[in-house]
Amino acid sequence: MDASPASETPSPPAPSSVAAQVAQRIEARSLYWRGWSLAQIAEELALPVSTLSSWKQRQRWDTASPRARAEECLWVRYQTLLAKEQKTGSDFKEIDLLGRQFVTFARIGKFSGEEGNEADLNPARSKGARTTNAKKEQAKNLITPEMVAALRADMQAGLFGHQETWLSTTHLRTRMIVKSRQIGATWYFARERLLVALETGKNQIFLSASRAQANIFRAYIVQWVQKVCGVSLKGDPIAIQRGEGEDGAPLDPVELYFLGTNYRTAQGYHGDVVIDECFWIYGFEELFKVASAMATHKIYTRTLFSTPSTLAHEAYPMWSGDRFNRRRARADKVRIPIDHDVLKDGALGADGIWRQIVTVFDAIAKGFDLVDLAELQRENSVDEFDNLFRCLFLDDSQSMFPFEIMRRCMVDSWDVWRDVQPYAAQPYAGEVWLGYDPNASEAGTGDDAALVAIAAPLAPGARFRVLEKKRLKGLQFDQQAAAIREMAGRYRVTRIAIDVTGAGRAVEQLVRKWFPLVTAITYSPLSKSQMVLKAKNVISAGRLEFDAGWMDMMSAFMAIRPEITKHGITYVAGRAGGVGHADLAWAVMHALFFEPLDASEGIGGTSTMEIFDA
Repeated sequence: MDASPASETPSPPAPSSVAAQVAQRIEARSLYWRGWSLAQIAEELALPVSTLSSWKQRQRWDTASPRARAEECLWVRYQTLLAKEQKTGSDFKEIDLLGRQFVTFARIGKFSGEEGNEADLNPARSKGARTTNAKKEQAKNLITPEMVAALRADMQAGLFGHQETWLSTTHLRTRMIVKSRQIGATWYFARERLLVALETGKNQIFLSASRAQANIFRAYIVQWVQKVCGVSLKGDPIAIQRGEGEDGAPLDPVELYFLGTNYRTAQGYHGDVVIDECFWIYGFEELFKVASAMATHKIYTRTLFSTPSTLAHEAYPMWSGDRFNRRRARADKVRIPIDHDVLKDGALGADGIWRQIVTVFDAIAKGFDLVDLAELQRENSVDEFDNLFRCLFLDDSQSMFPFEIMRRCMVDSWDVWRDVQPYAAQPYAGEVWLGYDPNASEAGTGDDAALVAIAAPLAPGARFRVLEKKRLKGLQFDQQAAAIREMAGRYRVTRIAIDVTGAGRAVEQLVRKWFPLVTAITYSPLSKSQMVLKAKNVISAGRLEFDAGWMDMMSAFMAIRPEITKHGITYVAGRAGGVGHADLAWAVMHALFFEPLDASEGIGGTSTMEIFDA
C-alpha cells in the first residue's frame, strides 16, 4: 500500500536548510524509482506519506523517462562516493566511471533533441568518419561528361581500320574474335569498355587467365584517363563517379572489376564481360558459365578475344559452333562457317555469336603500320608464324607437351604464390636456379634468347615455380652475360645452367668469371632426351607452375615434338634455320635438370658437370 495512517507516521525533524530538504526529495525520488513504496520510503526517511505523495505528483515521478531515472541513481551514487572522507582505490575508479557515464547521458540527451544526429552519440568516431568521407570526396574517381567526350575523341583519332570494325560492333550481345598477336586488341578493348561504362552506366568485368594479365587492362585504363583527363583512377575495383547529366541530376557511378582465377568469388557481380586470351584459359567452360551469369540480363554484352591455341582447347567448340549444335536435335543442327574468307570482316552466326578472324595481313591491309612483316617472317618458322600471326590453331597431337598436360602448370601467381612479391627489390627470398638458352648463332641473329628464374623445390618432390622470364634479342655476348648477372642480383641464386652448344659458350665463359660454378650444357640427342623426359615427368606430376598469363611459355612447350634422325630420336621445334626454337621451354628445362630424374634422391652439392655430346 502507498499510504498509512498519518498517526502512525513519526513526525519528521525540521530540515536544517533548504539544501537538506532538496537532498531529502532526491533521495526519496531515487528510492521510489528503485521500487520502494511510499510507505516504505516514509518509514526509511521519517517523512509523512502525504508529503511524499505531494512530491510524487508535483515532480511527476511516474512519468519520468528511463534515462532520467538512471541519471538520478547515478547522481546519488556519485554524491555518496564524493562525500566519503577516506576513499579506496575502487572508489576512485568508480567515481571516474560514473563521470564518464554522465558524459554518455549528455550525448544521448543531445541526440534526442530536434536537431540531434548520430555524431552526438560518438563525436570522435564521427569526426574521423567525416574526415575520411571528406578525403574520399576529394579523392573520388570523377570523370565528367565533358571528360568522356574528350576520351572518345582521343580514342577515335588513334584507331586503325580493324579497331574501327570492333568499334562498330560494340552493341552486339556476344563477340568472339581470333586475332593476330600484337595488333592492339587489349589496348583497344580497355578503352572501348571504359567508354561504354561511362556512357551507359554499365559495370565492366575483365576476366583473364591470371590477375597479372587482367591488370594489363587496368594499367591501360589508368594511363589513358591520366593522360587525357588528368585524373588518377584509384581503387580495386575502380569505382568511377560520373558527375551530372544534362538535366543536372547525378549520374549513377560505375565499377570496373579486374579478375583472374578469383572470378569464382565474384558471381554476385553484374555487367558487361570481357574475356582476354580465352583460348589459353584453363577451365574455360566453368569460367564462361560464371561470365554468362554475370551478364545474364540482355542489356549486358560478352566479348571474347584471343590468339589461337590448340584444337583441343575447351573454348574451340564454342568457336566452331559444336557447343551450340550438341545441344540441339540432329535436324536442328546448323553449319557455322569459321573460314577466314567468311570471317575476316566479321559475321553473325546462327548461334547469335559475332565471329571475326583478324590476321596480321588483315590488320596491315587496314592501315596497321606498327610491325615489320618481313622481319616477323624471318624470325619465325612457318608453323610458328601461322599460329601467331595467321590465326591458325595448332594440332598438338604430336607435341611432347600438349595443352592438356601443360594446363596444370598454369596458376594465378598473384593469388597462389604468397611468398613472392614481383615488384620488390628481392621478389623471392628462397633458393633460385637460373636457366639460359642463348641465340643459336652469333649474337644479334637467329632466334631469341631466353632467361628464366625458377624457385627451387622446398623439399624433394616439391614444386618448381617459374618466377621470372626474359626474352633477349640482338645482344652481344657481354650484354647477355650482363642480363644474367642483373637477374641473379635480385635472387639468392645457387645454380645457373647455360646451353653452350653454339654461341652460348662465350656467354658461359663471361658468367663463370663471377659465378664459377655455372653448369655448361652441350646439346646432343641424349642430353635433349634426358631433359625432355625430366620435364615431362615434373609436369605430369603437377610440379611445375608459371603464371597463367604466359601464353608464350605455353606455346614454347607445346611446340616441342620428337623427330627421328640418323643418330636416333631427338626433340625439335620448327624454326627458320632448322635448328629448333622453344627457347623459353629449353631455358626452363636447363634449370629443371639440376634435379635428378628420381626426385626422391634430393639435390646434391653444387654442380659443375658438363653434358657433352653422346
